[in-house]
Formats: sequence, structure tokens, C-alpha cells
Amino acid sequence: MDTSKIIDKLNSLIETCKDGQEGFRQAAEKLINPEVKRYFNEESLIRARMAGDLQAEVVQLGGDPDKQGSMSGAIHRTWFSVKSAIKVDDQSIIASVETGEDAAVKAFEEALKEPLPAHLLQLISQQYLAVKAVHDHVKSLRDSGLFKTKSA
Repeated sequence: MDTSKIIDKLNSLIETCKDGQEGFRQAAEKLINPEVKRYFNEESLIRARMAGDLQAEVVQLGGDPDKQGSMSGAIHRTWFSVKSAIKVDDQSIIASVETGEDAAVKAFEEALKEPLPAHLLQLISQQYLAVKAVHDHVKSLRDSGLFKTKSA
């Protein structure tokens, strides 16, 4: 794989991490449950660090690292904002975050199929495991029933 393709793949993952960073931050602002709010704020910071690690690799390769999220991530967050303006409850916020995490897992799985240098495969593998663990945790929160909207 040539350097420009590696940079493109890394920039794609940077977008994914930036989308997650912003998605977790916005979700945390709207959550009521303090434990989940704290967890989402922590995950936002972790995604920022992950993006920074990938940006450093792009710079090492002589490229210009992406500094913002993707258009699809921005659209998802806009949809999330509109949806939460209509109905704000922790269950719908968590479900929305889980949808974003589905996309993040898929992006990392796709990247791991690419013929990348060993050190990048190791970094991306570590990040994938972290993203997958968060995805699974968010999914279990969503499925737990603890945040179901109570009908009157």
C-alpha cells in the first residue's frame, strides 16, 4: 500500500475518532444519569487521544492529518440534536450513541483488512479493541432496561 493510501486510511479513522469524540461529548451533555454521563465524557477524551495518535502517524508519513469529523458524523449528530430536542431521555441518547459506535467498529474492522505496516496494524488493532469494548458496553447499557422510558 502506498503512502498516500495509508494516509487516507488513517485520516478516515481520525474522522471516525473525531465523530466519536463529539458524539460522546454531546450525549454526555444531555444525559441525566451521572454515571453514564461521566463514562461518556471519559470516552470522549479517549477518542480525542486516539485521534491524536493517528494524527501523529499521518504527520510521520509526511501527510496532513484530518482535524475534524466526517460529514456523515455531523449529519448523525444533527439528527441526534433534533431527535433529542423532541424527546430527551437517557434510553434514546444511549441508543443513538450505540448507532454511532456500530459505524466506528465497522470503520476499524475495514481498516484492519488493509495491508498496513506492522506498527500501524498494531496501533489500529489496539484502538479497535478499545472501540469494540466501548461499543459492547454501550449496547449492554441500551439493552439493560435501566433507562427505559416510563409510561404514565
